[in-house]
Amino acid sequence: MRGPSRKTIGFARRLRGNQTDAETMLWNRLRNRQIARHKFVRQCPIGPYICDFVCRERMLVIEVDGGQHAESSKDAVRDDFLRTLGYRVLRFWNNDVLGNVAGVLDVIAAALQDEIAPDAPS
Repeated sequence: MRGPSRKTIGFARRLRGNQTDAETMLWNRLRNRQIARHKFVRQCPIGPYICDFVCRERMLVIEVDGGQHAESSKDAVRDDFLRTLGYRVLRFWNNDVLGNVAGVLDVIAAALQDEIAPDAPS
């Protein structure tokens, strides 16, 4: 079977309907090609994972995380998997998005212009 499983697609659809406040805020600033005309999709299945936001043309994954992700070894494994596929991964904390969305958007815009994998903010 090509692509993600039906189970994964169904889960991604449910996640789209249950976004966090930070994800909703960021999505409202990423959608409709608002950053340098780059298209983003949300809750996108890639392999066994569902990524919060993905710009496929620039191979950029953006994750918005809450406190449960602090020091998560699973996130490191996930990021390594995505990097083996050629994706660059940026991670932001919920409070960074909610408190400084302009700064988060500046980092994303810079990463979209940069061909070299950026150091993701922690």
